[in-house]
Amino acid sequence: MGDFKVVRRVALVTGAAAGIGAACAKRLAQDEVMVGVLDLDEPRCAATVEAITSTGRKAVALGADVSRRDQVQRAVAKCRETLGPVTIVINNAGVTDFTPFDQVTEDLWNFVYRVNVLGTFIVTQEVLPDMRAAKWGRIVNLSSSSAQTGSVNMTTYSSSKGSIVTLTRSLAQELGPLGITVNNIAPGSIMGTIMSEANKYRSRLSPEELLKALPVRRLGEPEDLANACAWLCQESSGYFTGQTVGVNGGRVVS
Repeated sequence: MGDFKVVRRVALVTGAAAGIGAACAKRLAQDEVMVGVLDLDEPRCAATVEAITSTGRKAVALGADVSRRDQVQRAVAKCRETLGPVTIVINNAGVTDFTPFDQVTEDLWNFVYRVNVLGTFIVTQEVLPDMRAAKWGRIVNLSSSSAQTGSVNMTTYSSSKGSIVTLTRSLAQELGPLGITVNNIAPGSIMGTIMSEANKYRSRLSPEELLKALPVRRLGEPEDLANACAWLCQESSGYFTGQTVGVNGGRVVS
């Protein structure tokens, strides 16, 4: 991993109380990254923090609504004070929705975009000064395979995640000269997450039919995402930026 384990690195992982976020936080800690574990309510982060600190690694629980800049600023400040400057961010926090398009209200549309898109924008903007100062950074955004294919009754969710794909591409071009890479992971059906629920709702397939529709014949595990995330944050991935990594069991193959 080159200097990755030698140089002091701090990651901020959003939506990290459980599921994909928790798996990413714990996997980064294995690479000796110190982790700010952020979720909507700080107490919900206790299990993830304990799983990390019990192995001798460092982590801190942080509470914030990612769509509220004032809350994010306080959380990032606490992370810096406790662990140091943030040079890795995993934008995982998000919400989904299964409302038919003609029933979507402006309030619902704005809520989904506020969390999924504005939240990613705010968190990234708040940690960017640390990456600029370090002349090194890793930004990993989480979208969805639905952003690549579209989904019935998921116009709010799918289109918001599509915004994450294009945000990733644009930021990669803007921040690359600063030593900062920006990539996107597009999950498919992952056990115990909104992605698995979304796929079941979208496809209306039985569990058996769903598995047969996936080339690898299994649902994903949060750890599948975490392994991809960990590589994207390493020194060895420095020539990889602006890309969408489909961790979807072959659901999307082009």
